[in-house]
Amino acid sequence: MTGAQSDLTLAKAMDQVESLVRRSETSFFWAMRLLPEAKRNAMYAVYAFCREVDDIADEPGGEAEKRARLGEWRQEIENIFAGQGRFPVALALAGAAAGFGLDKEDCLAIVDGMEMDASDVVRIADREELNLYCDRVACAVGRLSVRVFGIGGEDGGRLAHSLGQALQVTNILRDLHEDAMLNRIYLPADRLRAHGITELEPMAVLDHPALPKICDELAELASRRFQEAATILALCDRRQTRPALMMMVAYRRIFQRLQRRGWKRNAQPIKLSLIDKIWIVLRHGIV
Repeated sequence: MTGAQSDLTLAKAMDQVESLVRRSETSFFWAMRLLPEAKRNAMYAVYAFCREVDDIADEPGGEAEKRARLGEWRQEIENIFAGQGRFPVALALAGAAAGFGLDKEDCLAIVDGMEMDASDVVRIADREELNLYCDRVACAVGRLSVRVFGIGGEDGGRLAHSLGQALQVTNILRDLHEDAMLNRIYLPADRLRAHGITELEPMAVLDHPALPKICDELAELASRRFQEAATILALCDRRQTRPALMMMVAYRRIFQRLQRRGWKRNAQPIKLSLIDKIWIVLRHGIV
């Protein structure tokens, strides 16, 4: 393939990736859209990759089929870092990897996390396993993102860990009922037992009077991580960290609304309104 053909193929891949990101209606679209072109394209590619493997884990289907499809993506990551991506999203991610020095192990960690979600029954044994899960599905995404943003060294690693864990714990608390309907419980089983919840049937967990105590423990963890992330972001160049700041503000607002709603009404959805999103863009998206 000639250089011109390669450039054309990558351009088509980026068009498909941007279309996928737009269709996803993610709250982070405008945070990514405000980046310079090269960084924007790289973040679109990272997001599209995460969306692809997440959809495999969440779509209807058997565990074996999902694991087989995730295995294909595991091989595709090897292809990407050998400069041989086959699919549009993979081609775009290969460009991001080459341009920003993305780590193959972080991409593989994300697939590992999706394999945890792909199980027919999801249970988390303890805080150690919860930390591992958060690292795979969220902090690894953060590590890819901070490379694109240009936040290097210790600050980048700490930001990816703190903000990734804050966002994923918020997801867990927000999606208690939705996950239970899929036979998933992300609340650590050892903490459930410590509060007298020994029945791990999802709806029994959600109906137990001790549920708020476990949720409060996770909320305390998320609150600490949000504060750590805010402290790190305050020390960084705002032009580099603007997307991360907008993500943090959006999720912190969801987290605070979850706390006000309480944990017993977990079937009541919490989401950001259009006004919320516009305010975040106007307040934090303009330097």
